[in-house]
Amino acid sequence: MSKSDASDLLNGSWVVVAGDSQARFFTLSLLNLILGPQAKRMGSVRADLFKRHSDYSILVHEIGMKLDFVWAPYVVNLTNSMMGFKTKKSYPDVMVMGAGLWHMLYVNNASNYDFALRMLKSSVVSLLPLTASASIKSPHLFWLGMPMLINGMLNTQEKREKMSDRIWHAYDRALGDSRLLRQTGGPLVLLDIQSMTWNCGPRCTSDGMHYDLVIYEAAVQVMLNALLIESHQSL
Repeated sequence: MSKSDASDLLNGSWVVVAGDSQARFFTLSLLNLILGPQAKRMGSVRADLFKRHSDYSILVHEIGMKLDFVWAPYVVNLTNSMMGFKTKKSYPDVMVMGAGLWHMLYVNNASNYDFALRMLKSSVVSLLPLTASASIKSPHLFWLGMPMLINGMLNTQEKREKMSDRIWHAYDRALGDSRLLRQTGGPLVLLDIQSMTWNCGPRCTSDGMHYDLVIYEAAVQVMLNALLIESHQSL
């Protein structure tokens, strides 16, 4: 989808992207498409967006699109964001969220992750009927999946121990068991970073965790095409 197509689709929208560093790269890729990678603003966007552990907001005046990035490295942070929307009765048009890598490294308990995902699902489901009853269109919700981790390329011994293939798969199973995703009967559409990173492999990453922008650009295209399909279905 071209810059023009994406701009038409997101015209006047409020977009929220919440999560960890993967979500930052997704946000950068979306703004690269909307503004153009050579736009003068992109230099300051990159500098401000990648300030450690911080939120970021931008208004793209040309199309009236507001974009908020919310630093939310744990699923509980995502749940709190959802409850904040509910409290304020103000909901984004599009929300992309995803978290798991920090939990894997610092909590390292797939059962706890499963519980956190189930709590997030409950908060999302409780929000959706409210938007309908208030005659507000329900937001389009996406889950930014975790990337494939290349254990031998991870840059610390702690990461190599706590983010092993076995633990990664346990976390992936927890996501499926939580029924958060549309494919398991839940409310969120999966942006399948796992498949994209698997197909691109070691040549697309320098640290086994963060991938080249081509991965996140592909995820942006998947999201935009899903939005296009849903907009046509609602006509």
